[in-house]
Formats: sequence, structure tokens, C-alpha cells
Amino acid sequence: MGTSFNHIVNLLKQIIKTPSFSKQEDRTANIIDTFFKDQGISSVRKHNNVWVRNLHFKSGKPTILLNSHHDTIQPRKDWTKDPFVPVVENDRLYGLGSNDAGASLVALIAAFLEFYNRKNLNYNFIFVASAEEEISGPKGILTVLQDLENIDFGIVGEPTSMQMAVAEKGLMVLDCVAEGASGHAAKGGGKNAIYIASKDIEWIRTFNFPELSELLGSVKMTVTMIHSGTQHNVVPDTCEFVVDVRSTDVYRNEDILKEIKDHLHSKVKARSTRLQPSGISKDHVLVKTADKLGIKTFGSQTLSDQALMPFNTVKIGPGDSDRSHTADEFVYLRDIKEGIDGYIRIINEVIK
Repeated sequence: MGTSFNHIVNLLKQIIKTPSFSKQEDRTANIIDTFFKDQGISSVRKHNNVWVRNLHFKSGKPTILLNSHHDTIQPRKDWTKDPFVPVVENDRLYGLGSNDAGASLVALIAAFLEFYNRKNLNYNFIFVASAEEEISGPKGILTVLQDLENIDFGIVGEPTSMQMAVAEKGLMVLDCVAEGASGHAAKGGGKNAIYIASKDIEWIRTFNFPELSELLGSVKMTVTMIHSGTQHNVVPDTCEFVVDVRSTDVYRNEDILKEIKDHLHSKVKARSTRLQPSGISKDHVLVKTADKLGIKTFGSQTLSDQALMPFNTVKIGPGDSDRSHTADEFVYLRDIKEGIDGYIRIINEVIK
């Protein structure tokens, strides 16, 4: 089937023009939905997620998921360009979401169209344009996966300079509360919750989980917020702090959480343990394909919808992760073209 490169770039420009902050992606979902209908392809819509199947989809056949997201963060205040006006300068397409993850989104759409009406394929294909990725929201990819047939493995589109992430760190956010007893600061009474928290924070700063991941290295814990006290002369009876935990594929989030709780005096509550680390075997067809095509593999420190997928996935796409969430975000047009060609090459090799 396929479509022209200009048509794909124009789709991305339409998406850039249309604000699509997480939970507010209804208008870009409409754009994507309309794009497929204009191609004569029946689409399914749930909340702000849109998905399509290849023409000759057959139940019981192995299925490959192609996925990227169309939501964005709020634009930073230091933009010098209008984030919602797609401008091309010196092969750079500027605009909010152009790099993260608009380029991957439209490149995967182009790749899907390449295989849409092919007969006698060894695999089914499902493409999902998902919502709420930037906040790992409940009405994003999770709600779609509930409705899909069994997925064998997936390709997640994110800006990786078309290198293949074969492992990805997970995330837990911990709310911790050290409890003491109030007293008058001048009299030395009470039990200072800040001192209790300080000991726990020092443990977090210095503790190293013994198992190292080959691709992701060590589990990383960082205290990112702290709050305590009511006034200068009162010994605080509570001290609250927040810990950002980046997990690796050699631990489950639940195991890391237990280790932390066993060592801290503070009460510890995880906001969620569902954003698990991921990793894929070197023997998987996707990884073998990367090796055959000379695609560099690596472990990703940043989170994506991979964390919510209970099957094998890799993360790969056009654009540069360092440009994500930055002012004057852009993607090179040549990168989009290379992304389309790269996805098609990978898929052709996988389905042989």
C-alpha cells in the first residue's frame, strides 16, 4: 500500500499544530483516526488511543505490535519558536513533539502501511498510536492491551537515533515518612524526625544493590524532594521525602521495594510498582535481526510504554533522545526517512 514521504511529513505537521498534552489528546487522535480512514483502513478508538490491524489479519497467527505515542509534555518556557507551528529550516522540522515521539509515530505508520495489504505473511500486525505515555496513564497503552489479541512481541517507537534499546530501566516513586516526636528546640526535647530521615537518606545515597545488569548497570536511587518542620523553635515530629528509584532487568520492582523497606526506619509507600524494567534475550529474533543489519544495541536509562508491556519488546526510532523535552525541539527530515526505511528493513528481516 504505502504512502508518499510528503504525506507522512504533512501528517506530522498536522499533529504538531494540534496541542496533545497527556489526557488531552482527543484532537490528535481524531487526526490519526481520519488519516487511516482516508487510506481506506478501518480503525478502532478507545479513549484517545487509535489502533489498526493489517488487512489479512488472522486469529491464531503470531502478532507483532508496532506502537508509539502522540501525547506531549507542556512546552518549556524557554522556547524561542511557537511550539505549535511546524517550521522546516535546514532540514530540521521544529515543533513540540516532533522528536518525542512524532517522528517515530509517523515512521511506524508508514512502515505499517507498507505491510498492510500483503498476503500470506507469517505474522499479523497491529499498530497502536497511544495516549498518556508521558505520564504512564491508565487510559493509555494499558487499556488498549486489554482489548488486543495475544501479542508475541513489539517494536516501540521512541527517539533512539535508530539504535535498538534491548533493555530499559523501570521506575518506582517512593513516598517516605520519618516519624519522631515534637518538642521545644530550646529544651532539647522530642525526637527529631529530620535526624531519622537523614540516616535513611544516607543509606539511600550509599547503598548499592549487589547485582549489576549487563546493559543497564546498577539500580539507582535518588532523593528528589524533602519537607519537614512548622517553625524554627519546634522539633519536627515528621519528615517527608520522595525517592526516585530506577530499576534494572535483574530485579523486580517488588524485590527492590522490600529491600528498601527492610533497611529504612521511615515508613515507605510506593506510588506504583507497575513500571517494571525490561530486557530481551540475545537469541530473540529482534535482537538477531539488529545484529544482522548492523544496528547497535544498548540499554536505555529512560522510561517508555515498554514498562507496561508484559511481552518482549525493543525500543527504536528516529530522532535523538537528548532533544526530548527541550525547548525548540526538532527532528531532521532525513531522520524520518531513515526511520521509515529502517523499520521496513527490520520488519522484512523478522518476517522472513
